[in-house]
Amino acid sequence: MNSPIAMNAPQPPAADVAVRAFAPASVGNIGVGFDLLGHAIDGPRDIASVRRIDAPVVRIRAIRGDVPGADSLPLEAERNTAGRALIALRDALSLPFGFEVELEKGIPLGSGLGGSAASCVAALVAANALLDAPLSRDALYPFALQGESVASGSVHGDNVAPMLLGGVVLAPPHRMIALDVPDWLHCVVVHPDQVLETRRARAALAEPYPLSQLVHQTSHLALFLTGLQRGDAQLIRDGLIDVLVEPRRAQLIPGFAQVKQAALDHDALGASISGAGPSVFAWFASKAQAEAAAPAMREGFVSAGYDARAYVSPVAGPRAEVLP
Repeated sequence: MNSPIAMNAPQPPAADVAVRAFAPASVGNIGVGFDLLGHAIDGPRDIASVRRIDAPVVRIRAIRGDVPGADSLPLEAERNTAGRALIALRDALSLPFGFEVELEKGIPLGSGLGGSAASCVAALVAANALLDAPLSRDALYPFALQGESVASGSVHGDNVAPMLLGGVVLAPPHRMIALDVPDWLHCVVVHPDQVLETRRARAALAEPYPLSQLVHQTSHLALFLTGLQRGDAQLIRDGLIDVLVEPRRAQLIPGFAQVKQAALDHDALGASISGAGPSVFAWFASKAQAEAAAPAMREGFVSAGYDARAYVSPVAGPRAEVLP
């Protein structure tokens, strides 16, 4: 784990000033990189407003947002992803002060777009700006992992890492590695009016896999990563095939098969489940291809009886940042 070395930064705002930061939605796993790969997208986002307080505690003051279920999220800091992340930060640095947090949810709950991760990353980035010596993004990573684990029940960085760094990130537990992304790569992410809880989606993977399937998936991952590094669309296409997770989770997402087929019919390099689902993503070799495919992919969910929204974004999506 990288040590929390301070970066050169301006003096933090006064204690009575709130800092607002956003974190973008993300595509976890990217099909072939279960719990290891993810990328940010330019689409829905969560916003956190954080203020320093004298009391050495973390408080969640309010959670707002137009997304269904936002008002049911816990205000108890230990049970909230943003709260847990800030508690971990405060404890690790032995801070003599605490934080008060307000969250604005823009990423739907149970969407497979990293909503639980976005809340904790936005809160960390805002709180970091309030420190006397702000930390690097690498140093924030372990706190983000702890926060996100509240929702998922496990420690994995495929959502928080791309939110912290932007673009495509390889995210083993102890470090983040930003990967090269050709600027022509674009994606479509379609979110239906369905909710699939992460814990339920992970339960579908409980049965052991045969070694032959693991070897098959590993070969796809190697092709995919090589394709990214070389900017080779055919290698990306050959690698972006998930033989482990998708077959077991697809049945949990009505309309998935239609959405994926629509993407492939529009010459997608590959398509699969975003994170735990039910959102579906596809990669394309140009923005024009992605924009042409988006309506057809959305119609795949509509034909199954679910309204949906489609987002077109560069694969090299934005990172979390402080808002003016």
